[in-house]
Parts: sequence; C-alpha cells; structure tokens
Amino acid sequence: MEIRKTTNQHTLTVSISGRVDTLTAPILEQDLKSNLTDITELILDFAEVEYISSAGLRVLLFAHKTMQKQGSMKLVHVTKDVLEILEMTGFISALTIE
Repeated sequence: MEIRKTTNQHTLTVSISGRVDTLTAPILEQDLKSNLTDITELILDFAEVEYISSAGLRVLLFAHKTMQKQGSMKLVHVTKDVLEILEMTGFISALTIE
C-alpha cells in the first residue's frame, strides 16, 4: 500500500494505492490519526485501491466518526471491486461516495 497526501488549508486529500488489509490498515489508521488535526474535509481517493478487508473498513469507520465531529469525509474514485465490498457490508449507506 502506498499513501500520498495533499493539504489545501483545512482539506486533506489522501490517495491510496494497493491493498488496505490486515497488514496495511494499521499504517493507514496511524497516518490518518497523525494528520487530521485542524482538518474539516477529508477526501479519500480510492482510484488505485485493489481490495479492502474488514481491517480497512474499520479504519474507514474510525475516519468517518472522527470527521463527523470535525467536518466531512468522502470517498472518491472508488473502484468497482471495492464498491462491491462496501455494498455487501452496508458501508455504502453510511459513507459519502462520489
């Protein structure tokens, strides 16, 4: 998994590539925890995410709950395979996906 970040004032865009699974999800979670201070909009770009496991879904839930207190969060460019996982788990109705 690779994580690329850009910040524009209070907006953080995180572009992720690869798999968000049991091995990589803790890295993503720690990265987000370290970078969400003073952020009011979080954009997660999933254009290059191949797979997300339950551990990755837990990180999305953490980010979503954090951003509900601070502002907003959305997922963009979600691949078909990841979108299917979000649909099967019910996350699609809880998250903003564009």
